[in-house]
Amino acid sequence: MSEILVLYYSRHGATQEMAQLIARGVEKVSTMQARLRTVPEISSVCEATKSTIPDEGAPYVTHDDLASCSGLLLGSPTRFGNMAAAMKYFIDSTSANWMAGHLVGKPAGLFTSASSLHGGHEATLLSMMIPLLHHGMLLVGSPYSESELLSTTTGGTPYGPSHLAGKDSNFAISQDEKHLCIALGQRVAEIAKKLNTD
Repeated sequence: MSEILVLYYSRHGATQEMAQLIARGVEKVSTMQARLRTVPEISSVCEATKSTIPDEGAPYVTHDDLASCSGLLLGSPTRFGNMAAAMKYFIDSTSANWMAGHLVGKPAGLFTSASSLHGGHEATLLSMMIPLLHHGMLLVGSPYSESELLSTTTGGTPYGPSHLAGKDSNFAISQDEKHLCIALGQRVAEIAKKLNTD
């Protein structure tokens, strides 16, 4: 089995739920499986430390997870049109992966969640693309053959799935958003499988 790394940071649970849907899409492709991983919160208190095992949810990601994956799906909530600091902090620590070329030529997709419809969905996805391009990854978006992109009144972009969470982060993930998450997971897995067999 080849593994697709589904790496996310989630504060209120929506991005985690999106990651789980994306993992379902990955596992629709035979011989492919999803590896769900997260990153720890960061603290403004310099001496704060986290346990090496989270209290709940997916295990924390390691640099070996990046090195061994066949593809990557990266998700973060929107923070003023950018990825969350916890995800950026981890990405900033991947220089050894970059120098070794661990991610070169592997497919990558992105997903996000924001509190408002115009709260930076696309800007956040674009901000997450930049380090992946530096790593030499092949970016995979959501094509308009996914008809939900033309009809959604919630989240969804050609740059990757997004979720409209509401100002109190209490909106459920819509059917359109669910479909786009599953479709992206499946698409990245299918491309990774083709790249691995050619």
